[in-house]
Amino acid sequence: MHGDNGILPIVEVIHWIALGVMGTVYTLRLIWLFKFPGTRDRQLPGEERGSTSIAVPLFSMGNVAMPWIMESTRKNLLFYASFVLFHLGVALGIILAFTNTFTALHQNTWVASLFMILMGMAFLVSIGRVVRRLVSPVLRLISTPDDYFSLLTLTVWFGLGVAAEAHLVGMLRSEIWLVAYLVATSFFLIYVPFSKISHYLYYPFTRYWLGRTLGHRGSMSVSRG
Repeated sequence: MHGDNGILPIVEVIHWIALGVMGTVYTLRLIWLFKFPGTRDRQLPGEERGSTSIAVPLFSMGNVAMPWIMESTRKNLLFYASFVLFHLGVALGIILAFTNTFTALHQNTWVASLFMILMGMAFLVSIGRVVRRLVSPVLRLISTPDDYFSLLTLTVWFGLGVAAEAHLVGMLRSEIWLVAYLVATSFFLIYVPFSKISHYLYYPFTRYWLGRTLGHRGSMSVSRG
């Protein structure tokens, strides 16, 4: 625990209870997901490397790290870079939420700098995404209240994460920043399973299914030799 503030230990207990709620909801959703077996694609195979090869679903799952594969990312590397920064910020934010009690780790200058810089950049990217949804007619048309709420709260969460890390490294004295960050994280742990942010839970399953059933359509580069 940090310092002598009586609020922080209580917040950390709430934080772990919220994690338990999220884990329970996700477990139930996965049980529901596995009740529906994947169907087979009825189109005839288009190449020798068929849908039975494990290489195809693995390729499908890994395409998020291969921007040259899809035209949308190949022709817009700046947007892909913002995508990477945004999700790196999310990953570091989650790590910070569960390692903040390891004070020695976060008091390391290099570690603190890494967290603050990447989460700060994710904060800026998140602001850009909010603006983009507001000014783009197409995005406004397809955006739901959950889209706006999720982005706005994530933006605040990134900002609080930078401040929380600054507190852990000694740049900000008040524990209120860490308390606010953990409260925001606890809220997300409960809210995310019921929001569109939960798409990351389905990513490995949907990409595996797509690769397994549709991989023979040429979605994977043709085998050479």
